[in-house]
Amino acid sequence: MSQVLLVRHGQASWGAEDYDVLSERGVEQSAVLGAALAARGVEPTVLVSGAMRRHHQTAAAAVEAAGWDVEVTTDEGWNEFDHLQVLSRHPAPAGVDVMSSPGVFQRWFAEATTRWTGGVHDTDYTEPFAVFTARVEAALARAATAVADGGTAVVFTSGGPMGWAATSALEGDGALWLRLNQVTVNTGVTKLINGTRGITLLSVNEHSHLSPDAVTYR
Repeated sequence: MSQVLLVRHGQASWGAEDYDVLSERGVEQSAVLGAALAARGVEPTVLVSGAMRRHHQTAAAAVEAAGWDVEVTTDEGWNEFDHLQVLSRHPAPAGVDVMSSPGVFQRWFAEATTRWTGGVHDTDYTEPFAVFTARVEAALARAATAVADGGTAVVFTSGGPMGWAATSALEGDGALWLRLNQVTVNTGVTKLINGTRGITLLSVNEHSHLSPDAVTYR
């Protein structure tokens, strides 16, 4: 039996001109994760990263802290969906600085992603939700195949792909994905195993390696 550990990237640069860079806290979260996984005896046979900078930076900090001597390969299938495009297709609340109002932003984000997952407006998006989910499922299948002989794959990705991998394993739908995607913790770990029954979900968003004051969602 093999296992696939999906890791969400550390905290990125929320509100900055370039979001796709880890914050100082994000680097710290990633190092704490790597040390914690190594302390638990996790010895990956395969390391995979999405193609985004926050994925590579998370992988680099975690691998260094863990002391793993395994090459990190890149799989674009683990990239996050284009949240900026998804947001742009749904009007932001008028008269409010959404970037300075977390609650307002969260409502806008929820409404925009609900529109995206609904399927009615697929032609508005470069990557419709069904294409995104198929991409993630294919990436998960590749990771599981890479460790089919009983190894461990650690995959550095984003909340959207993590959420869909869990949703797919539970045979859920877009509504379940929306709920999971809203609460994914930076450097949280979702664990799946691959055995005779196929891919099975064991845990979601595990983040006991983080102290309470180090838990972030954006």
